[in-house]
Amino acid sequence: MKINVSFDLTPEEFRRVMGLPDVQEFQQEVFHQMMEKMKSGEEGYDAMSLYKPLFSESMTAMNKFQ
Repeated sequence: MKINVSFDLTPEEFRRVMGLPDVQEFQQEVFHQMMEKMKSGEEGYDAMSLYKPLFSESMTAMNKFQ
């Protein structure tokens, strides 16, 4: 027997139903700060250093999958 249940919710409604915090303002602030650092060319700021951990984890997961 199969039972399929579907919900027609927006991401915002789903977030509220699951009791997850609203982090949209936090994300916008972090993004704004990153953009300001990139635009000003802040000393020692390397945008790729933020993504290196994500890339290495993704490749490790892909290798394990293969």
